[in-house]
Amino acid sequence: MNKTELVNAIAAEAELTKVDAKKALDATINAIAGALEKKDKVALIGFGTFQIVHKSARTGINLRTKAKIEIPAKNVVKFKAGAELADKVK
Repeated sequence: MNKTELVNAIAAEAELTKVDAKKALDATINAIAGALEKKDKVALIGFGTFQIVHKSARTGINLRTKAKIEIPAKNVVKFKAGAELADKVK
């Protein structure tokens, strides 16, 4: 499902226009991204939790040349599905 299909599904489920559904989806995404920028955890009960996790620097291997390379430290977004979502996909 892409963003357009998601907007259409939201519009149908919530009985909104596609324009309003897109605005709601964009606002939700922006709110989640803003919280993650501040290193806040976003917990949506029944759906899941988004949080920032720090990955330490490490040594990796270039698979083509077999040369060792240094992979720098970085922050990544981690998503953990909630119980209700996990049960639906089983």
